[in-house]
Amino acid sequence: MQSKNKTVMRSMEILNLFIHHAKLSFNEIVEHSGIPKTSAYRMVQTLEEMDLLDKDANGHYSLGVLFLRFGHLVSERMDIRQLAIPAMEKLHKETGQAINLIIRDRDEAVYIEKIQSIQPVRLYTMIGRRTPLYAGACARVILSFLPAQQREEYLKRVELVPFAKGTIATIEDLRQSISQTRNVGYTISYSELEDFTAAIAFPILDYKGDIIAGISIAGIEKDYEGEALEHFITLGKQSASEISAKLGYIES
Repeated sequence: MQSKNKTVMRSMEILNLFIHHAKLSFNEIVEHSGIPKTSAYRMVQTLEEMDLLDKDANGHYSLGVLFLRFGHLVSERMDIRQLAIPAMEKLHKETGQAINLIIRDRDEAVYIEKIQSIQPVRLYTMIGRRTPLYAGACARVILSFLPAQQREEYLKRVELVPFAKGTIATIEDLRQSISQTRNVGYTISYSELEDFTAAIAFPILDYKGDIIAGISIAGIEKDYEGEALEHFITLGKQSASEISAKLGYIES
């Protein structure tokens, strides 16, 4: 284990060189890192195979495309909060309900921004809270708009655990909910994470039409019926469309 940890630490030393150098030859990597040539050669080869380093035609190394992918992902996740806050504040003012912004982290959804309800009864949601992708409107709207292959892979491996009286209990019901969500463009949950609560969630899409985040209106179950529900749906769709447009999404 110590040997593996040492290898990881030394590999990080090599990668850290590129904070100050755009390109380095192999000999320069050895010189700046102080790592023996044989060890450095193995590490550089591994880093190149993992797309963490890229080697050009002149034999010089630079940070690989994987960093670009991670950087783009981090940038999207950081920026989405700033883009969404004005629409969230407007939606909160119009509805008086709790407004949540969520993103995906592997098989979970994470709350990254929240505006609390003005109602006396408060829901248990907080920034940083995680929920499985199948449970609750906030999370399931992200699951519903993932690419088909990713959805199917998730459905094959997920174990459905109940959180409240309305938590989806079977894969068949989950598939039906996903299908309905994709058809109408939003999802609704009743008592899925906490009893007597409800939420409506809407997808936030980027310029490619990929799901980036979800925005939800959440409150007490009895307030999500009839005309009030239809009003929330109309306002939520508008907010999600507004944020998606800022990301370059064009509705067909």
